[in-house]
Order: sequence, then structure tokens, then C-alpha cells
Amino acid sequence: MSIDTTTTPQPGLIRRLWSRLPHTVDRRVVAMAWTTLVVQIGIVATGGLVRLTGSGLGCPTWPRCTEDSFVATEAMGIHGVIEFGNRMLTFVLVIVAILMFLFVVRMRRERRDLFWLSLVIGLYVPLQAIIGGITVLTNLNPYVVGLHYFASAVLVSLAAVLLVRVYAQPGARTRVVPLWYAIVAYLTAVGVAVTVVVGILVTGSGPHAGDGGAARNGLDAELLQHVHSWPAYVTFGLSLVLFAAAWQMPSAQRMPVWTGLLLATELLQIAIGLWQARTGLPIILVNIHMTLAVALVAAMTVVVMKLRAPLHS
Repeated sequence: MSIDTTTTPQPGLIRRLWSRLPHTVDRRVVAMAWTTLVVQIGIVATGGLVRLTGSGLGCPTWPRCTEDSFVATEAMGIHGVIEFGNRMLTFVLVIVAILMFLFVVRMRRERRDLFWLSLVIGLYVPLQAIIGGITVLTNLNPYVVGLHYFASAVLVSLAAVLLVRVYAQPGARTRVVPLWYAIVAYLTAVGVAVTVVVGILVTGSGPHAGDGGAARNGLDAELLQHVHSWPAYVTFGLSLVLFAAAWQMPSAQRMPVWTGLLLATELLQIAIGLWQARTGLPIILVNIHMTLAVALVAAMTVVVMKLRAPLHS
């Protein structure tokens, strides 16, 4: 009895494929780390488009798009196309996560940080997709939608950590800034987190519910807009301190550059926030504001990561 060997992978082929995977951090690893961060921020932008165009229930069920179809049908119109398109982007995230993991798997002993970060991100992506499915099954409950956004912010932060560690040397790390400066940076990070959480509550009380029949959280939207600005301005003030003091530490992991990036992101975010509030929350500005919020999370993550450096660099 003969065995058909054309349909089963040959050990030699597997070894050749394995040998082609990176065994050190090279351009492929760096490029994939950047891609991981970009797609995680990008899915927030497309998810915002789903919500802001009222397409949140364009596919009224999950994991199917309808009771009888996994894909959007012509009868569902543009909302079905938008919602189903955003669901398909999840597969892009999965592919990128798998490639990122494969690109560091041969370094699992030397670079355990990259191995575990890529694994956590890879496992987190399908969990995030499940939370997205629950938002549909709960008819866009504003708190579940908020959890979905917050989970995306966490993923963006993990992707930023991965990117920083790709460029860093492995080994024990030590603080390279004064203690007071590190404390201010951590307080700034808390301010960013509080600002994002309050912003989620603001959007849960505003007009962009994702669907005409979706519930709101019942909170006072006008009051929440003011409350949202308080931690934002505190965060901005702390960031100014970080940026000004960073010039006294030119050798500390290029802190002026990273704190400058953080400050610039906050300035743009504040400007867009004020603009959208004074122009009736136009869709394009709200979407930019939502996307910049996770970009701010990424910038803040980089600053916190740069507080420490390898002992022997």
C-alpha cells in the first residue's frame, strides 16, 4: 500500500521554513512590530467608522452576519458592508499577530520578552473579537461598547511595549531618570487612563450610538464633556513638566524626543476635542478624536518604557 506524500509536509521542508525564520532581531522583526502597532490603531479607526455611521448593527448577529449568512447580503445595504468589512479586518490582525509570533519564536530563549509579548497579543486579538461580538448580541449596550474600546486601548499599549522592546537590548533594566521624574511620568500615565475612561463614558452618553435604536448610558453628556476635560488638562500640565525637565537629561533614552511626541499628540487631541465640541460633533472629527486617544496611549506607553534601560547598553 503506497502513501501519498504530496499532501503531507515533509520534515525537510519544515526544517527549511524554520531555518528562514529570524533568529535575531532584524528588519523583518522591526517591520512586523511596527505593523502590529499600526493595525491595532487602525482597527480603532475603522471601528469608530462603524459606530459613527450608525452601522453597529449592520450585521445584526454574531458570529454570523445574519441568521442565514456569514457574509453581508445585498439587502443589508451600506451598513452591512461597513460592519462586515470591519469584522473582516479582525483576520488581518490575526495574520499579523501570527507572523509576529513566528518571527520571534526562534528567539524564545534569548528574547523571552518578545516571545511572551507577541504571544499575549496573539491570544488577546480573538478575545477582543469576542467582546466585539458581545456588543452586537447586547444591541450595542454602551458599557459593553466602552469595554470593547478600552480593550483596544490595552492592545495598542501592548503593541507599543513590543515595539520599544524590539529596539532595546535584552537583560536586566534599571531606571535612568530621577525618581521624582519617574513618579511624574506614572502620574501622567494615570491621567491618560482616566481621560480615556471618562471619554468612553462621554461617547456612551452622546448622539453616536452606532445604531438608531441603541440605548445610551443615561449620563449627562454636557456635564461629562467638562469632566472629561479636567484629567485631560492635568495630564497636559504633567506632560509639560516631563518635556521641560527632559532637556536636563539628554542621555536618558532620548526623553526630550519621546515626551515631545507625547506633548504634540496631546495638543492635537485637545484641539480636535474643542473643535468637535463646538461644531456639533461631526463624524470625521469624532473619529479622529477616538483614534488619537489610542495614539496617545501608545505615546504614553513609550515614555513610561523609556524610564528604564538595560544595565549594560
